[in-house]
Amino acid sequence: NPNIRRKQPSSRRKREQLDTPDSSRRKYDVFLSFRGEDTRASFTSHLYSYLQSSGIIVFKDDHSLQRGNRISKSLLEAIQESTISVVVFSKNYADSHWCLQELMQIMECHRTIGQLVLPVFYDVDPSEVRRQT
Repeated sequence: NPNIRRKQPSSRRKREQLDTPDSSRRKYDVFLSFRGEDTRASFTSHLYSYLQSSGIIVFKDDHSLQRGNRISKSLLEAIQESTISVVVFSKNYADSHWCLQELMQIMECHRTIGQLVLPVFYDVDPSEVRRQT
């Protein structure tokens, strides 16, 4: 019957909610920036699983950077190729040189291409993050 509206699968609807004029050329819907030692095995893992199961394409770096290694070009490109960056601020986030490099790239993408940035404060007060340098 042509008068019956078919309901879209929920994962497709959620994916369409993320669409912005520029998002069609992006590789990822969401880039997760987090301090691995603080949240990888807990909050970030659960957030990643939930977003994936909702049909959202998420980039989560599962490789620990060794001390002294530079942040990879592919990681910086993943930030540029994402519609939204979710920054999970945690107790040790600002202590990580790599997290701060990611954050600089995220803010550059916010400024230049209008990337949406969503801060999440995990077990830390936003005022504490504001005072860190």
